[in-house]
This record gives sequence, structure tokens and C-alpha cells, in this order.
Amino acid sequence: MAQTKVPIWKRNLRVLAVAVFIAGIAFSEVMPFLPLYISALGHFSRQQLNMWSGLVFSGIYFVSALISPWWGKLADKKGRKLMILRASLGMSIVLAAMGLVTNVWQLFLLRMTQGFFAGFVSNSNALIATETPKEKSGQALGTMTASFTAGNLLGPFVGGALASIFNYRVTFFITGLLLLIAFLLSLLFVHEDDFRPVTRKDLASTKGVIKALQYPQMIFGLLLTTLIIQAATNSINPIVSLYVKQLMHNHGNVVFLAGVIAALPGIATFLAASRFGAIGDRVGTHKVIVTGFIGATILFFLTAFVRNPVELGILRFLVGFTDACLFPQVQTMLTKNSPSMVTGRIFSWNQSAMYIGNIIGPLLGSTIAGISSYSMVFIVTALIVVLNLILFRMNVIKFIK
Repeated sequence: MAQTKVPIWKRNLRVLAVAVFIAGIAFSEVMPFLPLYISALGHFSRQQLNMWSGLVFSGIYFVSALISPWWGKLADKKGRKLMILRASLGMSIVLAAMGLVTNVWQLFLLRMTQGFFAGFVSNSNALIATETPKEKSGQALGTMTASFTAGNLLGPFVGGALASIFNYRVTFFITGLLLLIAFLLSLLFVHEDDFRPVTRKDLASTKGVIKALQYPQMIFGLLLTTLIIQAATNSINPIVSLYVKQLMHNHGNVVFLAGVIAALPGIATFLAASRFGAIGDRVGTHKVIVTGFIGATILFFLTAFVRNPVELGILRFLVGFTDACLFPQVQTMLTKNSPSMVTGRIFSWNQSAMYIGNIIGPLLGSTIAGISSYSMVFIVTALIVVLNLILFRMNVIKFIK
């Protein structure tokens, strides 16, 4: 009996799911020791070390937010696979080069350069979005999110182990090698058969892309949704370990427990993203998003009143399920409501919105914690999610038939 040939979109999904898993490990494995690496590159006061750590961490987001739309425009003209190869090979070289730096300025410039080459995951998602049948796009993009999340979760453990076995510099070389593997997988096994380059002059500009959209307000409403989701999610990150320390009354292994609690949302997202995507394909992606908003609001509000790390851990784990209802499902709605010829630019705009949220969120959380309390950060975050739900209903749901 002859075997049924696997559709190209399914093969692409399998290969790119593995590639973004590897990329997730590579992107996150250097994070735990990056401040320690910075401190080894010179003699810094505590204030200087904090300043350089902030610049090295955030510089990549500023550059990526600015450059992503340009790469998205090129993706619509030249193909998403080419952009995947450009990003993975470029970042492979840049990450490996970080192991050769002799001062913090060189590291900072290379992190900025990494931001310039960003776009591997967003272009992988864009390729899957355009090649996959619309009725399967939710599940496919959920699978991509789950794969990247799994890699992101595993990365810090891998990075810590490599840095312990070898040293910081060798770990950067290995990270570059991982991204080279992602490049080779994409080069050899990913096929972009349905790509039709944008040749119409009226689609060359941002104004032309907006004219090509059936519901521009919906698309920009979804981009705003992404920005606020990321800001709300990341507003918690700077204070989670400090909140754990407060709940433990400075007793016990705070660092270990804070690391476990920080990882719990990602574990839940990994478990649920693909399943929620499939549910959205059946009942309506917008319904899954609204459910995520409501769930996140309740959970963030309750987190402000926890009495011990166990309660915090349970609620943070449950928040991961609401995360799975939000960002990957927004990408699915962008896919289902954008012409394939401008998907690269729409996804790049979404990437920029995500990066801006990544910048705003930690600043917001730190500021609120500084003028009030850790509990207030969660209450304000819950209110931000409510605002996001209201804007989503005003800008997106009214266009859904």
C-alpha cells in the first residue's frame, strides 16, 4: 500500500518547529550569566554594572523594533525563507563573536547587531502562516509557539550547565553553533512553494499595505493588543524574584524557588498553546482571546493577595494557560485577516509591537514597585488587561462576522 505523501506545509511545520525550539534555547541560554559576563569584562561599580546590564539586555529590543518592518517588507518581496536564512546565519555569527569580546562596548555593539539580524522566529511564523491552510493555522501557530516556549524554558538550564562545564566564552561559541544548525535545517528542508513576490507598486509602501487590508482597524487593533499583552506580561518579570523573597521572609533558597516560579507560566503555555489554537480554529479564535483576557485579569488580581510562594506558583502556572490564549491566537487572527502577499510586513509590525511591549513592561513594573508595592504591580497589570479587553472589543470583535 502506497504511503500518503506528507503535505509540504506539514513538513515545513515539523522542521521549523524544531528550528525555533533550537533558537529558543540559543536566545535564552546566555541570559542567566550575561550580567556575570559583563562584570568579567571590566571593573565596574554596582551602579555601572546595573547600567550596562540594562543597556545590553534592552538594546536588542530597540534595534529590533525599528528594523523589523524593513525586514518584513523585504520578506514580502524576496521570500520568508530567505529572511529565515538571513536571520539565523547572521545571529549565529554574532552570538559566536560575543565569545571573543574584550570589553563591554564590544558586547553592547554585538547585542545591537543581534537586534539588526532579528526576525528568525517571526519569519518562521510568517512562512507557516502563509503555507498552512487557513482552517489549520491556529493549531500550526500554536505548535510554533509551544516549540519556541519549550526552547526558551530549557535554555537557561542548558546555558548554566555549559557555563559550569566550560566557561562563558565557550558557551557563546556553542550558542552560535546551535543557530548554525537552525540555519542548515531551514536551508535544506524548508520549502516555500506558495510564495508570490509583491510586484505591485501600490503595495510597496505602508499606505499600500493598509489599503490592501479589508479591515485595517482590526489589524492595528490586534497590533495594539500584542503590545499591551507583552507590556502586561513583562511588567511582572522584574519583581517576581523580589516578591518571592518577600513571601519567604528572606528565609530558604530564594534564588532556586524564584527560578522555578518564573518558569511555570512557560510550562503551561507549552502544554496548551497548540490545543488552544485547534480550539480557536473550531469555535473562533477571538473567543479564545477573550477567555484569555478574562482569565488573566482574575489571576493577576488574585496574585496581589497571595500569602506564600505555593499560592504564587499555582497562580503563575495558571497564568501560562491564559498566555497560550493570547499572543499565539493574535498571530492566528492576523493570519486569517491579512492577504498572504503582505503577511511578512504584518508579522514584522506585530514583532515590533511585541518588542515595544518588552521595553515598556519592565519599566512599568519597576516604577510601580518603586512608588508602591509588589502587590500593586499585579493589580495595575490586571487593570491593563481589562483595558486590553475593552480595546479588543472596540477595534477587533466588531469586524468579526
